[in-house]
Amino acid sequence: MICPSCGYSDDKVVDSRSAHSGRAIRRRRECLGCAYRFTTYETIEAPLQVIKQDGSREDFSKEKIINGLRRACHKRPVSIGTLEDIVESILHHFEQEHAREVPAKEIGKMIVAKLKEIDGVAYVRFASVYREFKDVTEFVNEAQSFSEK
Repeated sequence: MICPSCGYSDDKVVDSRSAHSGRAIRRRRECLGCAYRFTTYETIEAPLQVIKQDGSREDFSKEKIINGLRRACHKRPVSIGTLEDIVESILHHFEQEHAREVPAKEIGKMIVAKLKEIDGVAYVRFASVYREFKDVTEFVNEAQSFSEK
């Protein structure tokens, strides 16, 4: 591991522990060159493929989902940690199922369900893109059905 402070390539592990509900290992490291301490995370890499609507496939991207969630939650009281937890729980769900390929629609359904529990405005924003409302009436109906619950 290369030290982020001085660039030295040798370090020692000071502490190791389980992280992210057992899905990762957190390691505290100390650079042997400058004694700078830093944290690394070790996770299992099992690439998940997303099947798009047109049938094409691409690698699951946490960043892509986080960006979509951030747009939906713009100026809303939802922390980035909450958004990361949503993505981690979705990824964990598919890991538990040992899924290798997942339709994008299924990921979208899970995101919509989680946003519905967290923030109504973010839910409606995300649902408007995910469900591809054809006109304003569909959008208004969705917003009204949410506010009635």
